[in-house]
Amino acid sequence: MPKKLHLVSLGCTKNLVDSEVMLGKLADYDLTDNAEEADVIIVNTCGFIEAAKEESIATLLDLHSRRKEDSLLVMSGCLSERYKEELAEQMPEIDIFTGVGDYERIDELIAQKQSSFSPEVYLATEKSPRLITGSNYHAYIKIAEGCNQNCSFCAIPSFKGRLHSRTIDSIVAEVSALTEKGFYDFSFISQDSSSYGRDLGLRDGLIDLIRHVELIPGVHSARILYLYPSTTTLDLIDAIAESSIFQTYYDMPIQHIDDRVLKTMKRGFGEAKTRELLEAMRAKEGSFVRTSVIAGHPGESEESFRKLCNFLEEFGFDRINVFAYSNEENTDAYTMKQLPEELISERTAVLGGIAKSAQEKSLAAMVGREVELAIDGPSEEHEYLLSARPLLWAPEIDGEVLVNDTNDLEVKVGGFYRAKITEKAGEYLLATLLNEE
Repeated sequence: MPKKLHLVSLGCTKNLVDSEVMLGKLADYDLTDNAEEADVIIVNTCGFIEAAKEESIATLLDLHSRRKEDSLLVMSGCLSERYKEELAEQMPEIDIFTGVGDYERIDELIAQKQSSFSPEVYLATEKSPRLITGSNYHAYIKIAEGCNQNCSFCAIPSFKGRLHSRTIDSIVAEVSALTEKGFYDFSFISQDSSSYGRDLGLRDGLIDLIRHVELIPGVHSARILYLYPSTTTLDLIDAIAESSIFQTYYDMPIQHIDDRVLKTMKRGFGEAKTRELLEAMRAKEGSFVRTSVIAGHPGESEESFRKLCNFLEEFGFDRINVFAYSNEENTDAYTMKQLPEELISERTAVLGGIAKSAQEKSLAAMVGREVELAIDGPSEEHEYLLSARPLLWAPEIDGEVLVNDTNDLEVKVGGFYRAKITEKAGEYLLATLLNEE
């Protein structure tokens, strides 16, 4: 009888790809949602900010308290890599520790009940044995690992290393293989996607990649996540907007807009250049613009915070991620004078309110429009509703649309349809299917 595996992937979508590689290497196991019956439990952790660390540790301790005798509890990923010595001493509950370099060796480590921390960061390729989860039509494609930026608040380069890009041929091979399995929608991801290929000598690597992906039969839709202001160009913005395959979707975390704070953050660009890029994105027909900001970074005055608030209220973002500043070891900001935690919390709440209002306005503006929707399955909101996603939106982070009228069309999970957004009901949009695409 096959052994049972329970895997939890925490943090960002970049972790998900590595988790899918581990699932591929452990294909002989039966997957289970019930940790109590699992023979092996894996938690792929996130170590980006304090909240993510706390979630990872809490998840591991909870699973340890519920697991059956003789099961193996495995801790992998960024948190394990970042604090390998401390965690090995402080968490005897864990049977196997591994970091960000051994995802494709997970079967060996489990068989040998051995911990391992390879010196190289693992980067999935077309040869990686991924088992894609959560969708029968969409897949994340990791185009690079590591980051050459030196943001004052970010510890990622300390445990993910410098930029390491895949070749275009490798990416094209992976996408081509996935289209043969029925996947048609793709999200391209890395820590700094707009720097893709610079370590390979490519001047406009992401533009080159866009043009190659456009030639792959079976690719219907794609988008790029995690652009960085100082490596995003107007040519790249144009290339995305002009593409017949890539959605006019711009995800560029700005973190702030005040010049003084941006300089303290070591973001490379100040307000003027950041605004220029964002306005170029917003000017593209049908564009969707997402960003992320940090509340309470050292040096953020009341005046600079108000400037950020005013900018976010006025610009018209479709989505805004808000993070409370987290003081992380091995960062330049760690030794700076910190703002009071209470003030950081207050400012985070204010920005959260602005983010919610921005999303409400973006949703309301879609009422009456015709869109392409991918059907994800029955909605958890009501048994007679279908959960769908406009192909313009990114999976998981941008929300869902509820289909309440199929027009008697035959509906397939994973199929894509022309639909009309008919109304906004609370936090959701309602849609009527028009025809299958």
